[in-house]
Amino acid sequence: MFRFASPIYFYLLILIPILTAIYALVQYRMKQQLKKFGDFKLMRDLMPDVSPFRRHVKFSLMMLALGLLVVVLARPQYGTRNEEVKRSGIEVAIAVDVSNSMLCKDVSPSRLDKSKMIVSKLVEQFDEDKVGLVAFAGSAITLLPMTSDYVSAKMFLDQLNPATISIQGTNMAEAITRATAGFSKKTNVGRALILITDAEDNEPGAIEAAKQARKEGIQIFVLSVGTAEGGPIPMGDGFKKDLSGNVVTTKLNEQIGKSIAQAGGGMYVHVDQTNLAQSLLEKEIEKMQKEDISQSMYSEYDEQFVAVALLLFIVLVVELCVMERKNRWLGKFKLFS
Repeated sequence: MFRFASPIYFYLLILIPILTAIYALVQYRMKQQLKKFGDFKLMRDLMPDVSPFRRHVKFSLMMLALGLLVVVLARPQYGTRNEEVKRSGIEVAIAVDVSNSMLCKDVSPSRLDKSKMIVSKLVEQFDEDKVGLVAFAGSAITLLPMTSDYVSAKMFLDQLNPATISIQGTNMAEAITRATAGFSKKTNVGRALILITDAEDNEPGAIEAAKQARKEGIQIFVLSVGTAEGGPIPMGDGFKKDLSGNVVTTKLNEQIGKSIAQAGGGMYVHVDQTNLAQSLLEKEIEKMQKEDISQSMYSEYDEQFVAVALLLFIVLVVELCVMERKNRWLGKFKLFS
């Protein structure tokens, strides 16, 4: 297949007829000027070394050079080279708890912000993996289906807040079910579900959902964010209070997190102020099986402008060698009249 990579340069070819018209006009006016001095044929005889034909040849060569220059700029390309590109990686679904209790600052800067930092750094380590994002509280929604678009993943991640889910609570069962539904049906690719939560006010059914995910070949990694001592929940200008006016204290529920990780055949990690949780998670993800998850074909055209550029150079050299005045030695060969 033949094509031009930058065909827009062909608009420059309009210069050739314009310059040709100007050249013809100049030649006509020169001829008219000569006629004022006497008979045109007689004037030519008085200038035996002048060759109008040579001048026309030089101009034609210049127009040919201009045309070839335009072709070079348009980048002629011919043929294709097909190459199969395979991408390999794992599929990772990340379910983040966005309930009000995740605003607690017993982990700096807050449970939710710490979770977002961990996920953001994890996504930065991805290369050919696919990632999906689920937000949950009293219910769960898929914010980003499984994709290799890490920019979009981080964009959705930055926007996570308790307002993302209107129903409060911690329904991890629905989060697991919804995240599981986002995986492909392949059995030869590593699949991981990272569940980030403080596990407070947990709805029933999470253990059963984790077991079902494990049957489908999905490992569940639970990241528990918070401390056993807990802390108050920032709400507006103060802290969340119960019906009696007392400040509500939210505490980490580690037991349910460990149970879900065990049922899901994965790992439980407690998130504290250090980067230990981040390191452990990255190591476990790296160990997971990697398989081709996508492949594509692309065609690359071979550049042909070099041959045209060489021809352009030859034309310019010939143009330089052709003199407007007759060469007596070359005249013996009758190359030009």
